[in-house]
Amino acid sequence: MKPVIVEVRNMQRMISDITIIKRVNAEVKPGDVIALLGKNGAGKTTLLETLLGFAFPSFGDVCIWGEKATEIAGDIKQRIGFVPQQDELLAGFNGHEHINLFKAFRKTWNQELVDRLVTEWLIPMDVAARKMSVGQRQKLSILLAIAHEPDLLILDEPVASLDPIARRQFLQQLVDIAADENRAIIFSSHIVADMERVANQVWMLQNGELTYQGGLDELKESIARLTINATEELPANLGLSGAIKQRAQGKQAWVTLKNWTPDQQEQIAKKLNADVQVDYLSLEDIFLEMNA
Repeated sequence: MKPVIVEVRNMQRMISDITIIKRVNAEVKPGDVIALLGKNGAGKTTLLETLLGFAFPSFGDVCIWGEKATEIAGDIKQRIGFVPQQDELLAGFNGHEHINLFKAFRKTWNQELVDRLVTEWLIPMDVAARKMSVGQRQKLSILLAIAHEPDLLILDEPVASLDPIARRQFLQQLVDIAADENRAIIFSSHIVADMERVANQVWMLQNGELTYQGGLDELKESIARLTINATEELPANLGLSGAIKQRAQGKQAWVTLKNWTPDQQEQIAKKLNADVQVDYLSLEDIFLEMNA
């Protein structure tokens, strides 16, 4: 049985009497690559910051390798990498100076990886951070977070400012990290198609609640979009259990169902005296349907 890296129990986070995160229970284990999905304002950044111990939960507990996240010792911090939404680079330091500074505080450091990514990602090492483009700063921030090969890597919108080529290079690096089943990754991004290429787990955050947490493949198999062609005019409400979204127009209807199982196709066809076509959705389409 795999050890638990992050354990969240009944965690709630309030800011100024407003509940941002509501009673979250979750675990992160080695080998997990978790796509954290949610609309703006859903609480993704607050959740990630609380997991890292940057703030105290208002209720419940967050533990990292068995220790409270707000009290983790230095040796545990050494095993974590984090890329925030807004980089925290030192404006007057160039790339070389950032590398030397971060390296000095790390027990492990993969200089071969650093040298390779500096070249592949075209990071201008002799330029001060304040003179770098937003994309260059983001690439340097990612490099600093992964150079010590952390066992837990948390990324909050890491590709927002990267061009398509840089995004593809970064995702390949994530794939390489994920190949080590002793490590875990949690990352959020608005580019859902990118997340689908790497993730094996999904956390769906809606209004501060984790409405789905589980395998990516299981999620994609449990959501289906039906195109219904009936012999008679259909009612506005088809009365189908698990309907997330539905629209009926004359003898046609389009319905998205959760908790889908293939045997429902024949049942619905008989119930509505209709032909039922089933389409399975991409992660991006599922996210859009569930947040419509």
